[in-house]
Amino acid sequence: MTHQSAGTRPGPASTRAARLRPVSAGIVSALVGFTSSFVVVLSGLAGVGADPDQAASGLLAASVTMGLGSIVLAWRTRMPVTVAWSTPGAALLASTGTVPGGWPAAVGAFLVTGALIVLTGLLPWLGALITRIPTSVAQAMLAGVLLQLCLGPVTGLAENPVAVAPVVLVWLLALRWLPRWAAPLAFLTAAVVIAVHVIRSGVVVDAAALLPRVELTTPTFTLGGLVGIALPLYLVTMASQNVPGVAVMKGLGYQVPWRSSMLVTGAGTLLGAPAGGHAINLAAISAALAAGPEAGPDRSRRWLASLSAGVVLVGLGIASAAFGTLVLLAPVGVVAAVAGLALLGTLASSLKAALDEPADVVPAAVTFVTAASGIAVAGVSAAFWALLAGLAVRAVLRLRSSGAPAH
Repeated sequence: MTHQSAGTRPGPASTRAARLRPVSAGIVSALVGFTSSFVVVLSGLAGVGADPDQAASGLLAASVTMGLGSIVLAWRTRMPVTVAWSTPGAALLASTGTVPGGWPAAVGAFLVTGALIVLTGLLPWLGALITRIPTSVAQAMLAGVLLQLCLGPVTGLAENPVAVAPVVLVWLLALRWLPRWAAPLAFLTAAVVIAVHVIRSGVVVDAAALLPRVELTTPTFTLGGLVGIALPLYLVTMASQNVPGVAVMKGLGYQVPWRSSMLVTGAGTLLGAPAGGHAINLAAISAALAAGPEAGPDRSRRWLASLSAGVVLVGLGIASAAFGTLVLLAPVGVVAAVAGLALLGTLASSLKAALDEPADVVPAAVTFVTAASGIAVAGVSAAFWALLAGLAVRAVLRLRSSGAPAH
């Protein structure tokens, strides 16, 4: 009779730990995704005219709809499909400014964005059209949009070094040893800085301001909102979130159902828009946390990671008013620094992708500087003009090269 050694069979504790890995991975995914970019979302909503209550409502709407979207897709597909808000889209809003019609026009633009995402799921040619936008031009537009926000840590250090320096230092140290947690730890440090500031200044926080609230806005539909917000927001969301999100999942061995994903995220965007939610989409970077090896060796159970992430995101959304209040109490420069640090990695990857194709370096540069200029012509944001400028320069240069005589 042979005896199996104790080290060859996992015990109950290790088996339980393995079974809980998808749940813990989902919790980590939700916490990292939310804390690393919710400041960007609040900044974006404020940038297009939302007051603090409306911005907090928008944060709640985006959090809850992306949580519900994750739950629905994970449950229906039995795959670790995770939904996130459009962080690049929020950065775009922050750089856009208020369009004619103000906040109601922005809400109308959010509704149009949701409708376009739904149409992308229903009309295959629309999705194919999006993929035909050159990566260099799309990424250069995103990099130009992000540039102004990524200056936040630099300007913050100049304006208020005492408050901003600890945030930057913690971010830098975490980037070296805990890169996944760099942005969340920067936010946690900012929260401590804000708490010290509140105690020293003697500000009294109204308990009612911490309660979740939904501020519904009657939308208006304007040309400025359509061209200045809806179209750029849709393009940025598709090109920098949905398309890469599918690619990330494919690299991990999962074939994301495109139609279902677009219908769910588009419907979620439509549902959240009246409350101020700007857009939700497939997760890209954070998708790997729920679908990768961190979610356990059993691939058939990794969908539980997305399910648990969705539950946590709904809970975080309910606490959105408290996060919004925290931001309002922050000393000068701190919020901008946290937002900039959260986006630096995205800026770096966007610049790399924009300049990766040697033949498109000049069109990418034109796109980048146009988007970074922040100009608004006829009420239309710089992002739209940047895309047009980059595509026009690219077309002219390609025409010249294709028509050049052979030597």
